[in-house]
Amino acid sequence: MKRVLIAEDEAAIREFVVINLRRGGYEVLEACDGVQALELYDSCAGDVDVAVLDVMMPNMDGLEVCRQLRNRSNNIGIIMLTAKTQEMDKITGLMTGADDYVTKPFSPTELVARVDAIYRRVAMNNKPVSTASDIIELGEFKLNLRNRTLMKSGTFIELTQVEFQMMEYFFTNPGAALSRTDILTRVWGNEYFGEEKIVDVNIRRLRMKIEKEPSQPRYLTTIWGVGYKWVV
Repeated sequence: MKRVLIAEDEAAIREFVVINLRRGGYEVLEACDGVQALELYDSCAGDVDVAVLDVMMPNMDGLEVCRQLRNRSNNIGIIMLTAKTQEMDKITGLMTGADDYVTKPFSPTELVARVDAIYRRVAMNNKPVSTASDIIELGEFKLNLRNRTLMKSGTFIELTQVEFQMMEYFFTNPGAALSRTDILTRVWGNEYFGEEKIVDVNIRRLRMKIEKEPSQPRYLTTIWGVGYKWVV
């Protein structure tokens, strides 16, 4: 069963989202605030594929729920619901561990499409990948495609499912300049509605995990006017 957790304090919006997700074939858990969202998540032992979290909620806001969910699981997909005026909240949410954001007001088609895209990645992460070569080694890094893990000098680096897909793209194209559009299409899919800056925020998040000096990256470098590349 495909299971989604929706946390939204405005009942009308929550009901609207729930109806459309159920039409899309999802089992939906409903929470009216952040505290209840975490209680629901824990009550089903973390058996949730995607969480849709409103940023502004009573008792505990969506950003804190995002942090706590990400601490519990690297595999759960997380989408933040933000208002047009909450630009910093979008970036903060992505840096905290969210995979995507949807700006209010939104269409049901857009939201379900975003949930579908993230669900596919989560489902893929739960299935072992069968390849001729399961491990890609680049210098001190070792990317295991079957276990979907990354090691640096023998130490595991915790990655979300989006971060892993980005690393897989870089590791299968070492030394190649990959444009933001290429990365967006590869990781978020052809039907993604959002902005390319989501790539930049996730690159920042990856650098904080893999680089000794994130502000002066040695491996994941910027190609000005193009995008990014993994330096071999």
